[in-house]
Amino acid sequence: MSETYRSRQERKQVEKTKQDQKKGKNPPKRRSFLNKVLLWCLLLGVVSIGIGAVTVAAMIKDAPKIDASKLVDPLSTKLYDKNGNFLYEYGKEKRTKIEYSQVPKMLEHAFIATEDAHFYEHNGIDIKGTARAIFKNLKGDFGSQGGSTITQQVIKNSFLSPQKTIKRKVQEWSLAYQLEQKYSKHQILMMYLNKIYLGDGAYGVAAAAKNYYGIDADHLNKLTLPEAAMLAGLPQSPSYYDPTEPEHVKAATNRRNIVLEAMYKQGYITKQQSEDAKKVPVTAGLVPKTKQQGMPYEAFLDAVVKEVERKLKNVDISSDGLSIYTTLDPKAQTFADKIMNTDTIISYPNDNFQGAFVFLDTKTGEVRAIGSGRNQYKASFRGNNFAVDIKRQPGSTFKPVFDYGPAIENSKWSTAHQINDHEITYSNGQSISNWDHQYHGMLSIRTALQWSYNIPALLTLQEVGMDKAQNFAENLGITFNNNKVYESYAIGSNTVNPLELAGAYSAFGNNGEYNTPHFVRKVVYPDGRVVNLTPKPKRAMHDYTAYLVTDMLRTVVKSGTGKTANVLGLDVAGKTGTTNFDSKTRAQYGYPSGAVNDSWFAGYTPQYTMAVWTGYTKNGPGNYMDGNSTKISHQMFKAMLEAFGTDQSSFQQPSDVYQVNNELFIKGANPEEAPPVTKNNKDRPFDIGGNKEDKKHKQEEKKHKQKEEKRKQQEEKKHKQKEEKYKQQEEKKHKQKEEKHKQQEEKKHKQEEEKHKQQE
Repeated sequence: MSETYRSRQERKQVEKTKQDQKKGKNPPKRRSFLNKVLLWCLLLGVVSIGIGAVTVAAMIKDAPKIDASKLVDPLSTKLYDKNGNFLYEYGKEKRTKIEYSQVPKMLEHAFIATEDAHFYEHNGIDIKGTARAIFKNLKGDFGSQGGSTITQQVIKNSFLSPQKTIKRKVQEWSLAYQLEQKYSKHQILMMYLNKIYLGDGAYGVAAAAKNYYGIDADHLNKLTLPEAAMLAGLPQSPSYYDPTEPEHVKAATNRRNIVLEAMYKQGYITKQQSEDAKKVPVTAGLVPKTKQQGMPYEAFLDAVVKEVERKLKNVDISSDGLSIYTTLDPKAQTFADKIMNTDTIISYPNDNFQGAFVFLDTKTGEVRAIGSGRNQYKASFRGNNFAVDIKRQPGSTFKPVFDYGPAIENSKWSTAHQINDHEITYSNGQSISNWDHQYHGMLSIRTALQWSYNIPALLTLQEVGMDKAQNFAENLGITFNNNKVYESYAIGSNTVNPLELAGAYSAFGNNGEYNTPHFVRKVVYPDGRVVNLTPKPKRAMHDYTAYLVTDMLRTVVKSGTGKTANVLGLDVAGKTGTTNFDSKTRAQYGYPSGAVNDSWFAGYTPQYTMAVWTGYTKNGPGNYMDGNSTKISHQMFKAMLEAFGTDQSSFQQPSDVYQVNNELFIKGANPEEAPPVTKNNKDRPFDIGGNKEDKKHKQEEKKHKQKEEKRKQQEEKKHKQKEEKYKQQEEKKHKQKEEKHKQQEEKKHKQEEEKHKQQE
């Protein structure tokens, strides 16, 4: 039988009475036990709270004081060159301060919905949001989840370091509460909206509106809903969500739509307004992007900032007031810019021709200058930077890194080690050939590297083993996609950028010690804290490996494929590298069979190392290199070394390396790697002389050298003749093809004329 009540209050009262009666039926012993548990929990809680309170008090005591001047303007970052001379102050160019009355409600709502939905309800700390963040952080590292209010973000950006620690978070809470007591909500909101970095050098919403949409501070009400949502989505990652960059349009669209969804959930816009705004392209209304005025060495400083942001998480160089000490040599960078952006040093074939290089200190890995793109692909600050971003196949420049270096390191090969250059295939049956389509029989690895033959390189890799080759290359800073390597990497079918290749080659010139190539020495925070970013050197190979590779690369430059890069008076070692088009691409664009896709030169002296890439960004009619334009990478190297190479010292031969008949051998190597024994060198060291027998030996050695030199000259002569013959054949084929094409075009033209006449 259902009971009836005169009111909701009467019903609630009856239900409460019944619950109390049920509770009263609990056994006394159980109630007593629960009381004890509750008492102990209370005592533990009091003790924990006491300890926690003391700890928190100590943390708060060390917190900085609220300085009104820091709340108004962000701190700019200062950049310095390798000598500590001031270069540039970043973070003060695009700032436009506005008042609360100038901010449209729609723009205010977009930021509040995205960054702090309860901004007008809390006292600086969103308790629920913080609780959610703490709960999520308990599952992982502290700092993995934010939960910061707009007030906390103002505090963090104005007074505290970017480190994610409990102490910093507690100080942030305390200062946020203090800030709310001193300033109104509108004042705090404007501190935030005038301070935040929104990309492309723009600080604050007014500067960003002008930057992206051409709308000045007095007309912010002209911003559309999709535009306001786009601006509100930028603070999380200004560069990644930059709608002016084609590669970021998808990410920018997704981020803007998240903002629109948040505005709808908070009741600022209707569902229909949200859906309509999502249909608008994120690129709508954007004005052409303008570069910051007056920034010197944009490409280099772009690389500097990328390195700082990669190594120091949660920094904002636009407002953190950092002092960044770089490795830049202004004179070298000025000359590098001249090489890239004028025709006074290098004669480029056309405006589409591109190049990039890294010029660094061989002993320290400090980058002194970079070249990065020409004309429309010239690097800009916060833009694409070929020197550090581009990924291209290095061709034969990879052979010392992946083939011959590992062979010497692991098997102590001599430079005279013999390889049979004959017809072979990759392990999967795919064909491989030398660039001259010839086989050269038994030859030394020095000769194989001197003339950049492919088959000996593959045979070397197969003998060394893929694992050892990969380990050797990785010790030189080379990375591989998905941690996988393939036999085709023996001739450089993987991808690298000039920075990585320069770093790898510098280790050969630094007795086998590798320094990660870097643009920054140290960063100093406004509070005086110094963060040293100079990488520590590491032993990547034995000194004998570095020296034997270096000596073979000397031969490449003196009398091999890299003669164009040789610099008089300097001890230069280096390697050329080219990549070819596949047959399908050649046919599609009418490229000749000898057309080259990429041309590299990587080389070094005891003072400087430089890796150069040249080529075209994409395939198209005329976008290929031939015999002459492939030498431009060599010419760039030579120009920089002639201008700045002042150290005329030579690479020093290690004590465990000895020379016989112009070839180098390693002491303690397997007997098969030792030089052939003659009656003159039997049972005697190769570096001691002074008696008649020694003089006789030296005379014989001199004769042998003369004979060897004559043989080399003959070999070079034959090689040149082959090369010339091959070139003539290619030119002949190209001319025949052009003539055939011309005849076809003329025939077609005549047929069209005839057809036109008949129609008339």
